[in-house]
Amino acid sequence: MNAHRRFRRNMARAGALAGALACLAGLASAQDAWPSRNVSVIVPLGAGSASDIIARVVMEQVGRQLGQTFVVENRPGAGGTIGAGAVARSAPDGYTILAYGAMASAHALYSKLSYDTLRDFIPVIPLGQQPLVIVTSPHKGYKTLADLVAAAKAKPGEISFTTAGIGSASHFGAERLRASAGFEALHIPFKGAAEAVTEVVAGRADFSVQLFTTTLGLMRQGQLVALAVSAPKRTAAAPDVPTTIEAGLPASSVYPFYSALYLPAKTPRAIVDKLHDEAAKALNVPAVRERLATLGVEPMAMSRAEFDAFFREDVDANVALVKAAKIPVQ
Repeated sequence: MNAHRRFRRNMARAGALAGALACLAGLASAQDAWPSRNVSVIVPLGAGSASDIIARVVMEQVGRQLGQTFVVENRPGAGGTIGAGAVARSAPDGYTILAYGAMASAHALYSKLSYDTLRDFIPVIPLGQQPLVIVTSPHKGYKTLADLVAAAKAKPGEISFTTAGIGSASHFGAERLRASAGFEALHIPFKGAAEAVTEVVAGRADFSVQLFTTTLGLMRQGQLVALAVSAPKRTAAAPDVPTTIEAGLPASSVYPFYSALYLPAKTPRAIVDKLHDEAAKALNVPAVRERLATLGVEPMAMSRAEFDAFFREDVDANVALVKAAKIPVQ
């Protein structure tokens, strides 16, 4: 009887082990086959935003490389946190990707997020960085950044600036400019960059700190005047425009913007690595590099470990900015 029981127990254990091995084999096979169907790329900002345009350029090429369709979906709202939350709650199987350019600033700005920025996401790869440009209407009469700062200091709180929404890169870029230059201004947030820029072109707002994706064409048409770029060096997209440092402001006036890909936590390492490698490959395709260059996007080559460290440092820097600029936490 005892021998019979031992035999049954051993058979049960063998069956359980075989089942576990089969599950692992199936999981490994699924990871190797990724992607075997369409992949959703969630951009938690409006259509035409920098994150949206960059994601479409890069992920279209990734799709070509992998023989699958990467469908970019816009889910704007609450500074991008609604779409980010949806990705955090999605299955960690590689079929829902987040393409976001304000993850760190949203972490600093919103106290009650539906996700944990550092625990619920895996930073995969940056898609590139763009300098922000300080623009105004030619009808406002500001010829230089110094002119704008002087006017703002002469009339505290009366000069207005528009942004693509609370927590957006344009918002934090403007707040860093304001804090470093030492002036007060009225913040007018919009739901997207296009609306914010239109308000400046119309002369109803004094300035905006935006990305070249939404301003370069209008600058070339003479509808916007670029006063300075928020970057440590001049950009090839507008080589005649001085940096904020060259315009007389401290280095703290520079606010870096980058768009990146993130996956839900617990996504298998093989899928994370594959997405990183394929995106890196796409970013090196000449046609992609040329297209991004016309948008003022500069390469930001990093390994996964390097980007993870960079991202965590950026989160801390944005938390510090919120405190220094006294930005109300939502």
